[in-house]
Amino acid sequence: MRLVFAGTPEPAVPSLRALLESSRHDVVAVVTRPDAPAGRGRKLVRSPVGALADEHGIEVLTPEKAGAPEFLDRLRELAPDACPVVAYGALLPQRTLDIPARGWVNLHFSLLPAWRGAAPVQAAVRAGDEITGASTFQIVKELDAGPVYGVVTEPIGPTDTAGALLGRLAESGARLLVSTMDGIEDGTLSAVPQSEDGVTYAPKVTVDDARVSFADPAAAVDRLVRAVTPDPGAWTEFRGERLKLGPVTLTGETGLAPGELRVERKRVLAGTATQAVALGEVQAQGKKRMAATDWARGTRIEQGERLS
Repeated sequence: MRLVFAGTPEPAVPSLRALLESSRHDVVAVVTRPDAPAGRGRKLVRSPVGALADEHGIEVLTPEKAGAPEFLDRLRELAPDACPVVAYGALLPQRTLDIPARGWVNLHFSLLPAWRGAAPVQAAVRAGDEITGASTFQIVKELDAGPVYGVVTEPIGPTDTAGALLGRLAESGARLLVSTMDGIEDGTLSAVPQSEDGVTYAPKVTVDDARVSFADPAAAVDRLVRAVTPDPGAWTEFRGERLKLGPVTLTGETGLAPGELRVERKRVLAGTATQAVALGEVQAQGKKRMAATDWARGTRIEQGERLS
């Protein structure tokens, strides 16, 4: 099939690469978010998907809005049979959805109808789900509500961060997307409407959402930290300054008040509403990321001090 691929961040790259390597499909253009400033110099940088398209000499479209008339005109000229989408990052109006003959097919990193929205992987980790996956579905006007073509499943391990889990799903999801496009082309695959039961939502995770409350149970602290690693990154405060946190370890030990610190030779414990957790890597304001034990030695934590 003749395809126009839409995607922006790194997790979308395996899908574009897999489609480029497919002998059955021709990616004639890529749609991605406009170049954005990055780094100390704030220079404009191409998205990961756009950069891969550049490497392959594929036309890159970067509309400010997916309903812009000039973008729609070019999309009609390209005449795609279908438009596969992975984490594009912008809403597609109906006039855009109507252009490809076989529609826009989205790869979403959850088992729909669970965790519709911008942050399904983070939501699954934070909720303590044991299984997640990826789904391909036909895009409709309602958020992530279109009929589903196919799914793959993926177990969530007890130490999985959202980043690690998303990395695996990006690879297995890429294979699913290619097989979905194959099935659409040869007519062997039909989309099935989503169940109206089990619908949950996963809105974008903000920096405020990533603040750790040690008044919560240890399991909730552990899941939150893993859910926001690496982005936007878990944090708390110590002595009035922000302290970033890497994944923690449940210890089973009690006796510390929520947030209270205890420094031992090989670990730094922090109390929660239940058991203490051992801090992993931390990053103090203006400092490099380091092991919690190294941070504690340099900070000279006093007895009774707490993370807030």
